[in-house]
Amino acid sequence: MSERPWSSTAPPGEFRPFVPDGETLKEFTLRAVILGALFGLLFGAITVYVGLRAGLTVSASIPISVLSISILRAFGRSTILENNIVQTTGSAGESLAAGVMFTIPALIFLGFGAEFTFWRIFPLALLGGWLGVLFMVPLRRQLIVKEHGNLSFPEGTACADVLVAGERGGSFAGRVFWGLGLGGIYTFLMNTVQAWTSQPEARPNWFQGASFRMTITSEYLGVGYIIGSRVSGILFAGGIISWLVIMPAIRFYGQLANNVPIYPSTIPIPLMSPDQIWGTYIRPMGAGAVAAAGLITLLRTLPTILSALKAGLKDVRAEGTGESTAAASRTDRDMPLRWVVVGSMLIIVMMWILLTFHPIQGAETRWYHNLFAGIFVTVFGFLFVTVAARISGLLGNSSNPISGMSIATLMATCAIFFVAGWTAPNYQVLALMIGGVVCIAAAIAGATSQDLKTGYLVGATPFWQQMGLLIGVTVSTMAIGTTLNLMNKGLEKYIPTQMPVSIQSLPTGVKVERDSFTYQGKNYQLINSLGSHEIPDGEYLYSPDTKQIEYQWAQGIGSLKAPAPQARLMATVISGILNQRLPWRLVLMGVALVIAVEILGVRSLAFATGSYLPLGTTAAMFAGGLIRSLIDATTKKKDESEASPGALYSSGLIAAGGVFGLLGIIINLLQDPEISNRVPHWLTSVLRLPWPEKLFSLGPRFWPALAVNEKLPMPTSAQSLLGIFMFVLLGASLFYFARKKLN
Repeated sequence: MSERPWSSTAPPGEFRPFVPDGETLKEFTLRAVILGALFGLLFGAITVYVGLRAGLTVSASIPISVLSISILRAFGRSTILENNIVQTTGSAGESLAAGVMFTIPALIFLGFGAEFTFWRIFPLALLGGWLGVLFMVPLRRQLIVKEHGNLSFPEGTACADVLVAGERGGSFAGRVFWGLGLGGIYTFLMNTVQAWTSQPEARPNWFQGASFRMTITSEYLGVGYIIGSRVSGILFAGGIISWLVIMPAIRFYGQLANNVPIYPSTIPIPLMSPDQIWGTYIRPMGAGAVAAAGLITLLRTLPTILSALKAGLKDVRAEGTGESTAAASRTDRDMPLRWVVVGSMLIIVMMWILLTFHPIQGAETRWYHNLFAGIFVTVFGFLFVTVAARISGLLGNSSNPISGMSIATLMATCAIFFVAGWTAPNYQVLALMIGGVVCIAAAIAGATSQDLKTGYLVGATPFWQQMGLLIGVTVSTMAIGTTLNLMNKGLEKYIPTQMPVSIQSLPTGVKVERDSFTYQGKNYQLINSLGSHEIPDGEYLYSPDTKQIEYQWAQGIGSLKAPAPQARLMATVISGILNQRLPWRLVLMGVALVIAVEILGVRSLAFATGSYLPLGTTAAMFAGGLIRSLIDATTKKKDESEASPGALYSSGLIAAGGVFGLLGIIINLLQDPEISNRVPHWLTSVLRLPWPEKLFSLGPRFWPALAVNEKLPMPTSAQSLLGIFMFVLLGASLFYFARKKLN
């Protein structure tokens, strides 16, 4: 089998899976499921920790694949299908965590922080995770099998290459592990040693409001090479429009406002940094663009959806008439569609039970409101699971705008609530419950589609992959809920803040959350500010004696150590629509931009995604796409039966960014001054925790002029030039190995 010609990128007519359909290997074994579940717990917790701190996530499929190959091999011979089950089960934790942390913490910002508990997070995460897995079942044949050759699924393809490399060895494996090794050294030196900046940047005075930047990670370079210059170029074009056209225009015209803040900002535009302009003005535009492009994509996908449902209903009828569906080939055996239908109905019932019999205190809603929420979740869930899966196939899961789709869901839900007159705070929470479950389902669908693509390429059994995903979702939910709670409690602070305010006539956007709140033996009133022009967002302790705010209660989530930017955005959208304070003109500008792009004949989804993402991300991907174009222009056509050397090396670069990025995360965890409060005492003693904060940060100590300096708002010219030089060296290694023939 190891000598059998195979290519993950072979055209549809010539493709065949690595493990033939008629061959039976060990797959859904106990050790594979247990190891995958453990990885789900670990990566779910780490993703929550990092995502709340940085607002982004690291894909876990490829790191888990690499670790699985090594660990299972240490316990005896393992099969490629076992390793695939490990990564499928384990990656559910990372994707589930992304969906949860982008939405559910918004409860805190909406003024219901006391309800942010494990038993509130766990059921919502579980329902969203199950929904995402179930809805991907009828879409698998259409998106994964029939669209092979059209949708690249870059992470899924890279993961298959890694699994096959571990199985085959030789030159094939060597090319992947060269990328893993060189990319790993590069990532470790950049992120952990902090030898050079990870984001070179220039903000020229002659072009105020603009920011020329590139996030020079190995994984973005690898993804850009795999998706090619066409898609990466459209992505980059969206970023250019946002960062180098609209933002400078906002800065230019904003100086005419005489230093008066323009909503939704509370800061005058001339005083705003490019990041603040992007976060305040560009993100609502990008959310409108992504929502419009997603709807257009959805309309284009309707024939695919109907075809998938028709094929699934045919299977159900065959089961009902007693015809054997087991006769289907091993690599084409999905979970029965009947399970999907029954499971979806159960999710509606469970959602209704959760909201009716375990409501959030102070946000109770009637039974028919809750039934409406359950139906909305399934309708929006199916729509955005479809869109998320296609985006994942086109651009990769790392570029899947989950938060953008969640915003679209919240906008639609809140618009219906507003028309119905449901604008009280309890309906804000109900809208968040709907948006949160849909966001989690979309996040799971993006990762699930990559996993199913990996399985299709290596010859796995879809049914066992889908079962592994359900197990992974269920197990990792426990770690995610626990981590969120620990961070929220462990990082909370009370910050002295003197601010006079009239409790009888609070500014718009400010409300009394609790009439009685005790701190240091003194009684306060707890007030919450969201979207106010006078008081920054947050929760405050108001003293009836002094008639002013005395402290800001900074809960762990929302603090400087865990700002949760995506969840704060969700809360702002909900409150903005229901209280009529959403910047609709910005949203509609994004919609208009997408319509213009469609009229020009360009598929708008990649463009809209690029306009929503940071410019540094799309610029690094475009660099990978340019190298792909250069290789295509300077080399002859390769034998289609062999995997592309550049794609294999890029797979290694993506794996390196994941594995060594997570290594840096673990080191940061062990350096956290408060880690001793969250781990057993014996572990603290054995590892001597916490480690010194700058233990591995050699760059700032030995070459401070060129290395990372966290005190500076942006890197100096010398620091940026060093970063660009190192990225060019990494790009040169990709060019070299892409041209080097496989033995």
